[in-house]
Amino acid sequence: MSWLTRHAARLVGAAVAAGLVLSAAAPASAQSRSAIRDTEIETIIHEWADPVFAGMGLEPSEVEILLIAEQDLNAFATRGRIMGLNTGLILRTRNPNELLGVIAHEAGHIRNRHTLRDGAQDAGMQPMLMTMALGALAIAAGAPDAGAVLLGNSQYFGTLSALRYMTHQEGEADNTGARALEAAGESGRGLLTFFENFRSQEVFSDARRYPYFRSHPLSSDRIENLRRFVAEQSNYGRRDSPERMAQHALILAKIHAFMDHPRDTLRDYPETDAGLPARYARAIAWYRDGQTDRALSAVDALLAEQPENPYFWELKGQILFEEGRPEEAIGAHQRSVDLRPDAPLLRINLGHALIETRDPARLDAAVEHLKRATALEKDNSMAWRLLAQAYDSQGKEGEARLASAEMYFAAGAEQQATQFALRARDMLEPGTAEWTRAMDIVFASGATQEDVDDMDRRNERRRPAVIPAGG
Repeated sequence: MSWLTRHAARLVGAAVAAGLVLSAAAPASAQSRSAIRDTEIETIIHEWADPVFAGMGLEPSEVEILLIAEQDLNAFATRGRIMGLNTGLILRTRNPNELLGVIAHEAGHIRNRHTLRDGAQDAGMQPMLMTMALGALAIAAGAPDAGAVLLGNSQYFGTLSALRYMTHQEGEADNTGARALEAAGESGRGLLTFFENFRSQEVFSDARRYPYFRSHPLSSDRIENLRRFVAEQSNYGRRDSPERMAQHALILAKIHAFMDHPRDTLRDYPETDAGLPARYARAIAWYRDGQTDRALSAVDALLAEQPENPYFWELKGQILFEEGRPEEAIGAHQRSVDLRPDAPLLRINLGHALIETRDPARLDAAVEHLKRATALEKDNSMAWRLLAQAYDSQGKEGEARLASAEMYFAAGAEQQATQFALRARDMLEPGTAEWTRAMDIVFASGATQEDVDDMDRRNERRRPAVIPAGG
């Protein structure tokens, strides 16, 4: 599991468009409030959800699901077809169908365009809608205190009619999600039981409600309408398969193991539990607790059973790498890439290990893996940072500056992106693909050709005059 904040800038950017600036907390001080990346969990969730997205007319590849490392029960949908799921919400789902139901509901908001743009037709509703949405964005972007204030005080910025409008949107999202579940051959029962499980939230004050139910108001009428609607669907009685139940248990175990204190994980997944999720969780807990040999032995036991599992190889490589053993980590990370060549995060792991060996002979391979990772995921700032580091170690200053420009561009830092792109342009061969990309970043960041020409003239005037020999 990788703890990254690559999406925070994009979320803040959406908030800025609405007129409010939110600051993201630094990763070092707020890891538990950051967007996290995990190829295994993301793959499972998309495997479940993509047919549902297609069932409601969305292109699955265009829906981005963010995992937010936050214990509160919350989820949100916002512009750009971005959906956020708090790990706290995932951990409170009792089966795969409940998690899929929540995802279908949030996708219903995306399909129906219930995002930051809503409320424009009724100015009286705008403050409440914006405040609720921005509260979720603040939490996702790493400013949970600001988000809690916004969510908690949203009632003061709206009216009862706005709340009714929000409830109407929730009902629309319920129905859209339920239809899509039916179209994908899935039951809508989980969507219903998840809300029923938290029905008591209806009578709580805002201060006591989970954030999710502040921005997604429950009502008895809404639940009963949903019950009637999903009970009529032909797939209502369908149950989760044993394979899917095992995947859900693995997701919960992995989240617990990476987010909880190792002591708590080892208590909740004792050695008397011989199930795979428990053994996986213990391996992660021992690694996080500094019991490296024990963790490696546990991972090797898992690999003995499933030698073709790329995520067990990834974990082994991560343990070795973070123990300061990058040479040994390369083999494990290479195996994970061989098994999942289309997974950019696995290539980033391998590229990072190759760089950290400090062996110049390995830099070409590191660059190749990182370039393929950025081709698959163009906005991964971690990949661009490592690529800049690799190029710099090779003495390729122009390429290093361009990779740094890409890193800042992916993070939404346009001023820094422009500065590095202009430096790269002066070091790259004019007309090459790299030179052209540097100029694309300059212009995409808001500069014009006139700005560039003015800067060139200023630079020309600053250059010292060259006195010809014998002059």
